[in-house]
Amino acid sequence: MAIERETIVTVCCSDIAGQVRGKGFPARELENRRRFGVGWTPTNIMINCFGRIPSTPFGAEGDLMLVPSPEGDITLDYGDGSPVERIVLGDILTMAGERWDCCLRGFLKNALDRLEAETGLRVLASFEHEFWLDGGEERPGDAYAASTLRGLEPFIGDYVGALRANGLQPDTFLPEYGPRQYEITVDPALALTAADEAVKLREIGRSVAKKHGYHLSFSPVVTRGIVGNGVHIHFSLIDADGNPVMYDPTGPGKLSKIGASFAAGILKHGRAISAIAAPSVISYERLKPHSWSAYYLNLADRDREALLRICPYPEVEGVNVAKRYNIEFRGADATASPYLQLAMLVHAGLEGIRANLPAPFLSSGDPGTLSQAERDARGIGDLPRSLPEALRALEEDSVAMGWLGPALSKAYLIHKRGEVSMAEGTDIDELCRIYARAY
Repeated sequence: MAIERETIVTVCCSDIAGQVRGKGFPARELENRRRFGVGWTPTNIMINCFGRIPSTPFGAEGDLMLVPSPEGDITLDYGDGSPVERIVLGDILTMAGERWDCCLRGFLKNALDRLEAETGLRVLASFEHEFWLDGGEERPGDAYAASTLRGLEPFIGDYVGALRANGLQPDTFLPEYGPRQYEITVDPALALTAADEAVKLREIGRSVAKKHGYHLSFSPVVTRGIVGNGVHIHFSLIDADGNPVMYDPTGPGKLSKIGASFAAGILKHGRAISAIAAPSVISYERLKPHSWSAYYLNLADRDREALLRICPYPEVEGVNVAKRYNIEFRGADATASPYLQLAMLVHAGLEGIRANLPAPFLSSGDPGTLSQAERDARGIGDLPRSLPEALRALEEDSVAMGWLGPALSKAYLIHKRGEVSMAEGTDIDELCRIYARAY
């Protein structure tokens, strides 16, 4: 009797390390698994980017369910007879069917539920990804050059096509400033969908690159001394009817009062957020002055080295400026889970709304040219300069620790300090190579 090849579905979650892990089962069982999921172990979330568990608060005990989400399907059929790749994003639930305290997708759901319950507002978001690809020809002056794309056309077309086939709406693809660095963006969506799409975009990109014989990496630093890869998180607020609420032509930077408070909350807790948004040892090799990334806790209009950038919009006839108006968080990278990153921004923004925080100082120019006293007078603080410093800032921010809750905050700090410990003594260039392979 001939063997009939079966398609395997892998139900996955995005974990503390920003990795996508899960379990596979025959595709014919998918609908049944949507009800009961697969068994999952609490300590799995403690696997770090090096594939190790230096320490865990859960030990060998506990049982959970990893349940496929109806919105989480990824199907990659290249039409060449190769096996169809199927992935489904899922939620980690307790055996009673409740959200597990350390499920990062559930953590984002909780943040969004709280924002909507208290303010009636929802979040639109989009994750802008930069990545490095070992394919194509590297030559002087290839940044933004049309010629750079020619040798990569089959890969680009398949990547964009695979995104669209899986429900994402591709926006732009371009050769970026760094050697063999590229950027891909998709249209904004409601926050949970946007985070799902960020996970999908990364996994689809890796799959398509492998299909073409390339290695793709979203690591924040592939080679030290060149521009790194960021994940820029664009966000805006809408009311229950879908109307934008962040734009006010009379406000600072044309930011509305509620938008200003939301931004102020993020800046107030920005040092703690950095431990979540840029959570690898090498993340801080990217977050340096004059490297097209954030270095200070500031809000600026159209400045690509601000932590929060008010994005430009065409003020021409027929364009709804309020609908296009958004803020970009530039201090994140792909070593983190998109769910955790976005949840912390939502929690911090909501805290700013609750406290009715005033609009932050709208900076212009390089804050590094100001004296410390001048920066202090403008409320421009420093981002952490290393992961250990960021983790201390998180631990010292009782409000941010409260958002995470006892279980997740403890697990997170143990996980990340274990990563720091494992990286100690390793040459920074070797670390960059390790992270490039991991992400």
